[in-house]
Amino acid sequence: MSERTAGLDALYPEMVERRRYLHQHPELSFQEVETPRYIAQHLKTLGIEVKTGVGGRGVVGYIRGGKPGKTVALRADFDALPIADGKEVAYRSTVPGVMHACGHDGHTATLLAVAKTLMQQRESLPGNVVLIHQHAEEVVPGGARDMIADGCLEGVDVIFGTHLWSTIDLGHVGVRTGPIMAAADKFELTLYGKGGHGAKPHETIDAVLLGATIVKELQSIVSRQLNPLEPAVVTVGTLHAGNTFNVIADQATLTGTVRTFNEATADEIIERMEQTIKGICQAVGATYQFTYEKGYPAVVNHAVPTVLIESVAREILGDKHVFEIEPTMGGEDFAYYLQHVPGAFFFTGAGDASYPPHHHPQFDFKEPAMLDAARILVEATWRYLEQTAEA
Repeated sequence: MSERTAGLDALYPEMVERRRYLHQHPELSFQEVETPRYIAQHLKTLGIEVKTGVGGRGVVGYIRGGKPGKTVALRADFDALPIADGKEVAYRSTVPGVMHACGHDGHTATLLAVAKTLMQQRESLPGNVVLIHQHAEEVVPGGARDMIADGCLEGVDVIFGTHLWSTIDLGHVGVRTGPIMAAADKFELTLYGKGGHGAKPHETIDAVLLGATIVKELQSIVSRQLNPLEPAVVTVGTLHAGNTFNVIADQATLTGTVRTFNEATADEIIERMEQTIKGICQAVGATYQFTYEKGYPAVVNHAVPTVLIESVAREILGDKHVFEIEPTMGGEDFAYYLQHVPGAFFFTGAGDASYPPHHHPQFDFKEPAMLDAARILVEATWRYLEQTAEA
């Protein structure tokens, strides 16, 4: 352990306390009021220059190093989800139907500890640090895009971020150069048929059958129409139609998501979806309305910053505890930052295989993971600033 991260051990109880406070007081995306206030107040007590209301509800802190150099940005998100907390723990959410089911409370507590550590080291820091506390990661269009438009990346040379991951063993870190998280799009399809009596199907255009046929055929886009070496997912998550057992529905609505790593693949899927829907509807005389909403782009890590994170993680955790992680089809608006500046996003193990997945009512994580993440972020910041100062 380096001298630069040694002080984090003493901050661990404070990290746990802050994480649990935030867990008890979650706020939904684009509705965050007390959380950004809490973050800003803590940063100000540390003597850090703070800008609030960035891109709407974001908070940005600025640490000006005592020596000239590059600028590193570190990002944590702080919004919660509309899920009822099912855990029986002392720090259970106090807000009905809302909980931190994705670890954002831990991300925030981690970055606050990192801020305190780097501020204590400010005079010897060969460069600057921008602390990006982001709102609304969970809901498209997300908070990152607006924070960037509001200038949170001005002067930034590199950015690092991490996600505490409950299903990766504590003490392990997953890294990957290139695509690591997928683009996450959304679609909605409304089908208009002709309703009628359940005993007279020949006089109708059955919206239920139409919807079921389309669900089945959409699956063939990935399995039979795309290059099998190009990862993609087409999922229909809902199909709503009809009101009673003996009436053939005249209308059905489907919603779903498309996940890809390549924009050209996403465009091809959209085209093939439209062809499939149009062909099936024309065959039976139905009409439709199809809307497709582009979500977050894929998270694509840059090589040099990722190698730096991997090197630091191996030194801190040991070679056996750092691995190349498989890309996940989950989405993250950290992708927008990486479209503007070089950077790396990595996964910090925070549980084990027995832990519930993210976005689950029983979601929780092993809190020492925050210490692992904080050590890596502090050391990576120093390492980058030192290397670029010497260049």
